[in-house]
Amino acid sequence: MAEKKKSGFWKDFKDFISKGNVIDLAVAVVIGAAFNKIVSSFVNDIIMPLISLAVGGKSVADWKWVITEQVVAADGTVTTAENALRYGAFIQNVIDFLIVAFSIFIVLRAFTKLQNRRKKAEAQEEEKKDA
Repeated sequence: MAEKKKSGFWKDFKDFISKGNVIDLAVAVVIGAAFNKIVSSFVNDIIMPLISLAVGGKSVADWKWVITEQVVAADGTVTTAENALRYGAFIQNVIDFLIVAFSIFIVLRAFTKLQNRRKKAEAQEEEKKDA
């Protein structure tokens, strides 16, 4: 019985590979990685400097709430490290995510509209053929 499941699994895997979905997925991963670099650069190099300028010049990534200050000995060595919640980096990542999500939404929305137009055109052609 286990042998049937195994052969079914491998058959399904072979079918999956042969349909070309793997290549489509690989292309999507590569394009996604490149797109991520573009969006990250847009956020880090354009959006965040403008936000920093608007809020007094301090980099958003440096925003933090210090719980305990760093303690430095007389010789300059750090005896106790600073303990802080670095919420600025989190905000920057949220903005990054929102831009990616919005961009994907725009692309999917355009794709869906295009598909709907094609379906509508095909339906109209079918009606003409039937008439």
